[in-house]
Amino acid sequence: MSQPPLPPFTEDTAILKVRLAEDGWNSRDPSKVALAYTPDSIWRNRSQFIKGRGEIETFLQRKWSRENDYRLIKELWAFHGNRIAVRFAYEWQDRSANWFRSFGNENWEFDQTGLMQRRIASINDLAIAETERKFHWPLGRRPDDHRSLTGMGF
Repeated sequence: MSQPPLPPFTEDTAILKVRLAEDGWNSRDPSKVALAYTPDSIWRNRSQFIKGRGEIETFLQRKWSRENDYRLIKELWAFHGNRIAVRFAYEWQDRSANWFRSFGNENWEFDQTGLMQRRIASINDLAIAETERKFHWPLGRRPDDHRSLTGMGF
């Protein structure tokens, strides 16, 4: 199975790869998102270490059962060969109706078929008031005309 665009990345293909990843995560479909990773993909997500599609899918099921109204923006930071560095922010609401904005950086490494074989994510959460929210599009894919992280001053 191939997951274009394939490495080595150009600026245009790296930007596309980042947007496709954002779209997948905004779908909040754990089984669909897990297919973008190699069967033996290795993750570090905050302080968790995750290996393989099965663990990725389980992790995402738990994540999106706790993080309601999840909306994410990813932005290319750097790329080289089969690696991409991304910065991101997402907003979500917990079960008690408290809002958060989570900021972070990810380092991605891809195999020759375009599947992600390594993901290293560092993430920080910031409690925000509902009036401080910036991501207001309907759940799902971010509209093409929505401002980027840089465009919002993040």
